[in-house]
Amino acid sequence: MAQTGGVARDQLKSIVERIERLEEEKAALAGDIREVYAEAKGNGFDVKALRRVVRERKLDRAEFQEQEAIIDLYRSALGLAAE
Repeated sequence: MAQTGGVARDQLKSIVERIERLEEEKAALAGDIREVYAEAKGNGFDVKALRRVVRERKLDRAEFQEQEAIIDLYRSALGLAAE
């Protein structure tokens, strides 16, 4: 393996190429996600609400409940609580 300044050139090149490939895949996936949200919007769904639901589904139950309690507290403090 050729070394330049203590760096293994072939290994570094391989790592950079893998990162570039993954960045391309990430960009393609982001485009696919945008298309799904556009489709949902076209079918009458509220995209902002969908994004929140997707974000909340990633949380574990305890974390979700904690966030909901904080939001409820803030709403109540601002007079926005559902009655």
